[in-house]
Amino acid sequence: MGWTLGRYFLSRYAAITAWFFAGVYALVSLIDFTELANRTSGVPGFSAGLALTVSMLRVPMIMQQTVPFVALFSAMATLVSLNRRYELVIARAAGISAWQFLLPACFGAFVFGALTIAVLNPLAAEGFSRSQELEAQLRSREVTSRSAFDAPWLRQKTADGETIIGARAVLEQGLLLVDAVFFSFDGNDEIVERRDAARAYLRDGYWELHDVRLLTAGMRFENREIDRVATNLRPEFVQERLARPETVPVHRLPATIEVARSLGLSANRFATQFHSLVAMPLLLVAMTLIAATVSMRFARMGQSVTMILGGVLAGFLLYVVTVLVKAFGDAGLVPPFIVAWIPVVVAMFFGVTFLLYKEDG
Repeated sequence: MGWTLGRYFLSRYAAITAWFFAGVYALVSLIDFTELANRTSGVPGFSAGLALTVSMLRVPMIMQQTVPFVALFSAMATLVSLNRRYELVIARAAGISAWQFLLPACFGAFVFGALTIAVLNPLAAEGFSRSQELEAQLRSREVTSRSAFDAPWLRQKTADGETIIGARAVLEQGLLLVDAVFFSFDGNDEIVERRDAARAYLRDGYWELHDVRLLTAGMRFENREIDRVATNLRPEFVQERLARPETVPVHRLPATIEVARSLGLSANRFATQFHSLVAMPLLLVAMTLIAATVSMRFARMGQSVTMILGGVLAGFLLYVVTVLVKAFGDAGLVPPFIVAWIPVVVAMFFGVTFLLYKEDG
């Protein structure tokens, strides 16, 4: 197949993918903004502009999760449109095999996955962290009861005794706690002090608390602008325990994994996230091959609805299996490398085998 025809097929795929991505982006933005506005409309200080800002910062993270489906549907739409305009029929009549005219689509899917890793992932990680901070600031003005099971908790032991730390929100990969509470215990495991802080920053050897309300065992309250609580927790340990892997950009994941392992900590969640991102381009190629198995058959009156639904179901099952196996990787039951690559390899073998049977007998 010549460069001109290959470039034409690639441009068709790229245009349809861009339209799909833009359409899904607009839909996700609208739904997320509506849902966020409904949840926070009664919070003091709420404004439509703030809700829109938080929503726009969160949307790239949601879009990163939808990329495999965008690749699947755009590949199906591209092949169906080429079939309906008899372009694939003419290409076949000219002696071009299915493998040749699928190459531009697979190349486009690979580039789409690479752009997702290089561009969308850093934007999603940074935007999501920033949106959490804005939403935490907005919700900190709201006086509500919060279940202890909803908050992340840490226990530290120093020369001063034990301290249990909780927070409403965890930001900056675990180094900043919003609406934090510190319970200090004596040697008899009795609470001697409670500190409620608007923000708590993890420094070298201590927590730096801002806007603190101190309650002692004698039921005396004291307000302090800044306070300190000694700690022996390392930032890497706090990041491993509290940070969400999705909030760490892909280029920082290897360093995070290496530091965590050097401290003897498990880095399964971060390793699984890293390998899943690296496998993204080939996952999109696998989605394209799955789309080809149900979209290349020529039909005079259009593609069979059953075949199209079968392709959608196959892509959905691949995504579900990927997420399910990823949970095993996060728990340390399966090595992260296997978790990320086995579903992709199996899906690619399935697509290639099916096309070999259909095209080459």
